[in-house]
Amino acid sequence: MTKHQRLQRRLGVFDATSIGLGSMLGAGVFVVFAPAAGLAGTLLVASIVIAGAVAYCNAVASAQLAAKYPESGGTYVYGRKQLGEWPGFIAGWGFVTGKTASCAAMALTFGQYVAPGYATPVAIAAVAVLTGVNLLGITRTAFLTRILLGIVLATLAFVAAASILGPHPVDAAPAAAAPDGAGSAWGVFPAAGLMFFAFAGYARIATLGEEVKDPARVIPRAILGALAAAFGIYLALALLLLEHLPLSRLAGSEAPLLEAVRTSELAAGAAFVQAGAAAASLGALLALITGVGRTAMAMAREGDLPGPLARIGGRHTVPFVAELAVAAVVVVLLLTSNVLTVVGFSSFGVLVYYAVANAAAYSLPHRPWHAPRWLNAAGLAGCLVLAFTLPPSSVLTMAAVLAAGVAARAVVLRRRRSTTG
Repeated sequence: MTKHQRLQRRLGVFDATSIGLGSMLGAGVFVVFAPAAGLAGTLLVASIVIAGAVAYCNAVASAQLAAKYPESGGTYVYGRKQLGEWPGFIAGWGFVTGKTASCAAMALTFGQYVAPGYATPVAIAAVAVLTGVNLLGITRTAFLTRILLGIVLATLAFVAAASILGPHPVDAAPAAAAPDGAGSAWGVFPAAGLMFFAFAGYARIATLGEEVKDPARVIPRAILGALAAAFGIYLALALLLLEHLPLSRLAGSEAPLLEAVRTSELAAGAAFVQAGAAAASLGALLALITGVGRTAMAMAREGDLPGPLARIGGRHTVPFVAELAVAAVVVVLLLTSNVLTVVGFSSFGVLVYYAVANAAAYSLPHRPWHAPRWLNAAGLAGCLVLAFTLPPSSVLTMAAVLAAGVAARAVVLRRRRSTTG
């Protein structure tokens, strides 16, 4: 097998945790409570607990596997090593395609916050700048992530203070407080699927496995630490929003955290919340570009994507071809498609990705005391339940993308066999 240049181990616990938490506190935290409340109604907190439980199972599986296989690529690598080439390919293809669409959506979200009339040009500029930061090396990526994360955490603390201070508006139409079916099991589980998508950022830590110091110790701590912090933040915000805003108002808002501030004594700080949302979009976009680039590089190393994407170079030893290719595809999506509608399938792709991770972890013969096999089985079942209770359009779109990838890989493999035979 061709030997590829390796990335350098430069990230410690704090940097890796910051990247994971920055991914989980992206623009989604500023919008996800509204659609989740629309689905789950007063059981919004239950949907967060379900999502957090599934995320914990997945985090434990990812931590087990990342400690054993400290390489770039995350579940793509774990699936190949433990289950075979096809499960690994499905995980990697779902991640690369789904998260590339997420990159475009996050960039456009930033553009809409900063300059609504020029959202697409601003989004393209953001992609170019953040790709440039990534090309300067992983330590620059981690440094910028810490700055953006600090802004986001300060913004969320401000929203929490506004929700506590009130005044709390009264619902003028209590009968319309929740849509039909909200609060039922079929409302809670789709809501949990949306909330899980917000938790899924700890995958970024695993995809950077080749750049983490002492990975057997650092990666599990960073993954579980980032998840614990994000779960606490999401749960606290949900409780405060439900107490502060009428359910109908929360479920119908396009920007629920901004709505919470505007209806409080701290309404003058609404612009601060908008700036925080813009910073969150940038932080998530930065982590997404980094993670997709590393996964694309890992797939290219194994021949599942074009070989040049595996190239590493420059003074900072980064996968520059993969990073530039991801940026180029994101720019094309921004110029040619409505990325806010095509990104819906990403949730299904992420859940398939983690289903493979749980299956791979289940097959490990040796495991720490805190990671029994039943936890991996529960994570696998949880991923499948959340995946197939998502809106049918999301399921069908991503299923078509996965099928196209499988068909293309089958054709490539057949041609390789015919040329070597």
